[in-house]
Amino acid sequence: MGKKVLVTGADGFIGSHLTEMLVEQGYDVKAFAYYNSFNTWGWLDTLPKDKLDAIEVFTGDIRDPNGVRTAMKGMEQVFHLAALIAIPFSYHSPDSYVDTNIKGTLNVLQAGRELETERIMITSTSEVYGTAQYVPIDEKHPYQGQSPYSATKIGADRLAESFYRSFNMPISIVRPFNTFGPRQSARAVIPTIISQLLAGKEEIKLGSLTPTRDFNYVKDTAAGFIAISKSDKTIGEEINIATQQEISIGDLANEIIAQINPKAKIVCEEERLRPEKSEVNRLLGANAKIRSLTDWSPKYTFAQGIEETINWMRDNLNAYKTDIYNV
Repeated sequence: MGKKVLVTGADGFIGSHLTEMLVEQGYDVKAFAYYNSFNTWGWLDTLPKDKLDAIEVFTGDIRDPNGVRTAMKGMEQVFHLAALIAIPFSYHSPDSYVDTNIKGTLNVLQAGRELETERIMITSTSEVYGTAQYVPIDEKHPYQGQSPYSATKIGADRLAESFYRSFNMPISIVRPFNTFGPRQSARAVIPTIISQLLAGKEEIKLGSLTPTRDFNYVKDTAAGFIAISKSDKTIGEEINIATQQEISIGDLANEIIAQINPKAKIVCEEERLRPEKSEVNRLLGANAKIRSLTDWSPKYTFAQGIEETINWMRDNLNAYKTDIYNV
């Protein structure tokens, strides 16, 4: 209670939910939002006024070491979520992923070392594992850089590990599997499906339907970050946040179609397919480690999460571009 924390990427999907949850739990929260000429704070702009008033918003660029250091001064804990995450965009703009995901993480680590920050949570992704070599995927699974995005996240994770081992810094690597929920970009599959259906489309355009994913509802993911930050046992550890359940993209789409418009059909669109060797065909995460080191467990069923997401998107459909492929 009252602990001073910084959330980088607070203007984004998971970051905004984590920021909101931290405020609700009584933390003293500073939110690092991406500076832009429109002076928008991303999803933070949609928070209730009382919550937004409780947050100190710092606008900057995670690629700028001076701004990162300034934002981190006086902070006891840092939740580092700022990143470029869209896999298709990483195919043609990999430089920006290196600058943001690797150099941005280095800026946080360097500042944390200089300022002697009490705890730093570095955000990883299940994409670092690539297609499962065995399931459920535990934290000892090999890494596979199957896209420029995943390669930069592997690099950022290994930098974080090196700072823990080299400088004894209090770092935890938090590795969520696929997160979904309100405020998620249409670059992700669940809001892609829901937004097309709510817009009245009868042909739902998707990429490959056979890959499987382990989906976390966003509030469970945010709770996982906080649980990891509270446990001294998690220092120096890499920890999955996973439900240990999987569903194929095709089955997922059919479930959502059944809820919104059973007449709709799925169309596989060529431009939405990943290159064959880049597609991650199976992700099913093990969660024994987070359960043993913290008091975390999922509170939402997949069905509950989908229902909340549909309801939210129905009220916020104007935030989505439903007539294009969102890269």
